[in-house]
Amino acid sequence: MLQVIDIHKSFGKLKVLKGIDFTIEENEIASIVGPSGAGKTTLLQMMGTLDKPSKGEVYLDDVKLSSLHGRNLARFRNQNIGFIFQFHNLLTEFTALENVCIPALISGKSKKETQKRAEELLENLNLIDRKDHKPAELSGGEMQRVAVARALINNPKIILADEPSGNLDTENKKELYTFFTQLRKLYKQTFVIVTHDMSLAKVSDRIIKLQDGKIVT
Repeated sequence: MLQVIDIHKSFGKLKVLKGIDFTIEENEIASIVGPSGAGKTTLLQMMGTLDKPSKGEVYLDDVKLSSLHGRNLARFRNQNIGFIFQFHNLLTEFTALENVCIPALISGKSKKETQKRAEELLENLNLIDRKDHKPAELSGGEMQRVAVARALINNPKIILADEPSGNLDTENKKELYTFFTQLRKLYKQTFVIVTHDMSLAKVSDRIIKLQDGKIVT
């Protein structure tokens, strides 16, 4: 489903990624772990079309990501890739429901269809009673679950999560892990998770360990 082929990334003379190869299967939860500076987030950005490798290719469902540019790239990213970040990046002036709806409305889906899908996702994440609340009125765990719903709204082929539990307490971390496994089962969703949290990594089907820009296990 997602193929990473001989990915290298350099920033000037600094080599961050040094030949990364792996494949992510459909409906898989894979975690990428490793020490700070190993290249985890850089690799995730390559997979998410947010940056380009210095060498190598990434394919998502046989689409070569480096062949996409401008509006075609933005459209492909919007429709096929969902993102979850450590600090959730919700828009403070919008409600939880409105935040979830934004990517679908950008893609041109109808407001009625989008709202129905958003409410279904919030229901499955135990947030339907918080849908009209703005981020400042939500807990950290609730805000991150809104971000998860937003990532899922366009039914993407893959969800890329960068330290999704990094800003959560122990209870909310455990709850987030449970939701990932439930959402995989419910929506046949594929997840790639960058994390320092081995408790989260252990709920994955596979752990990919990076060190000094290379896969070591």
